[in-house]
Amino acid sequence: MTRVETILTGGTVVTADSMFDAAVAVDDGTIVGVGKERTLPAAERSIDVSGKLVLPGVVDPHVHVAGYNSIDSYETGTAAAAAGGVTSIVNFAWQGWQDGTWGEGTLRDAIERHRAKASPVVDYGLHAAITQETAAVLDELPELLEEGVTSVKLFMTDDIRLSNGFIGEVFDRLSDTGIVGMVHAEDYSVCQQRADAVRATPSAELPTSYPRTRPEYAEAMAVDSAVRLALATDAKYYGVHTTSEAAADVIASLRDDGSNVRAETCTHYMALDETAYERFGNAALMAPPLRTSDDVDALFDRLRDGTLTTVSTDHVAQKRARKTGGAWWESPFGVNSLQTSLPVFHDEAVTRRGFSYPDLVRLKCRNPARTFGLPQKGRIEPGADADLVVFDPNETDTVTADRNHSRADYSVYEGRELTGRVKQTFVRGEEVYIDGEIVASPGHGEFLARDVPDWDEGTR
Repeated sequence: MTRVETILTGGTVVTADSMFDAAVAVDDGTIVGVGKERTLPAAERSIDVSGKLVLPGVVDPHVHVAGYNSIDSYETGTAAAAAGGVTSIVNFAWQGWQDGTWGEGTLRDAIERHRAKASPVVDYGLHAAITQETAAVLDELPELLEEGVTSVKLFMTDDIRLSNGFIGEVFDRLSDTGIVGMVHAEDYSVCQQRADAVRATPSAELPTSYPRTRPEYAEAMAVDSAVRLALATDAKYYGVHTTSEAAADVIASLRDDGSNVRAETCTHYMALDETAYERFGNAALMAPPLRTSDDVDALFDRLRDGTLTTVSTDHVAQKRARKTGGAWWESPFGVNSLQTSLPVFHDEAVTRRGFSYPDLVRLKCRNPARTFGLPQKGRIEPGADADLVVFDPNETDTVTADRNHSRADYSVYEGRELTGRVKQTFVRGEEVYIDGEIVASPGHGEFLARDVPDWDEGTR
């Protein structure tokens, strides 16, 4: 090779294991060299990133766009992702959801609808979200592999909940295929009883009442049931949005060698606690709710010891008026954070709590790529996709929704001054974001047909 397309020079490369000064050479969408500039081929274009960190693109495995609970399209949601250094998302294809209504439908139908309408800026994959308890769903699971979909989502609460018995049957089928079972774990009956009790009190409508309707023990109870169902069948279990010390303790107690039980938390559970409901009201509503400051501390401890292996966003876009127009039970769940997750987590974990930059890369890049079958993502090595983020670890910035690329018109981090800012984002070697501007067209992103993940690789 006599000449490559692009070389990033002068930066500090961060991997999940180390940091070192190096240039990164990119050609035809792939990293072709990492090392001293003088040892690499000449380039058609050289980009000086002196004083900056070069991170792998963030892999966000928990994103809601173009679905029943989010107003973001693929175009707007992935523009927000690009601005936040997120180069790969995995979105949800909801069984039976089409054109604003629920109905009959297969998992494959849902996947095909998303692929037909997606025009993203960054790369995307899909989870199949099961909403119907039928034998046909069980029979369809192995067919997901043909679609490049190697994970499914299961709910234990709310209107699309599944029974424990059916979830056990799903895990039994998943164990034969290697497909990952993702679980939203809260005990439905407990949450319903607590909601009824809280709504009967004089202060019922206040958003500060909301956390009491979905208590941490309801999460811990459901996590215990779900993990045991997965272990009984030797299926891969991935717990989404772990929020509490109680739930994380259950995960830690049931992990054996860790190979088949993994769990995430989300940026908002690391950077906010339940006092956010006093400041932001219904705008901060998500499910499960924000917990106490002690729970936040415990979640950081569980990131350190490996019980929790990934930090995602659970991005959901809504308008402020829709979120705050009535009592808390009339508000849709979810907060938007694709654009802010990396700088917020950097500010909270690295700047304030002493996490290392390799820790950040492990939790937001390498681990989610390994967990969800994306071997070309989440790493800076020859042969990997050239998904790169140029990050200034020292620049300060104040969050404002005025700069949102998402359709959401608010942020739960509004007014927060952060240390660390995304300067450039590359997807397969092409710049998609440069210092405030999206510079790629919708459709640059590609569908990620994922492999069955090898969880023996580990997450440490």
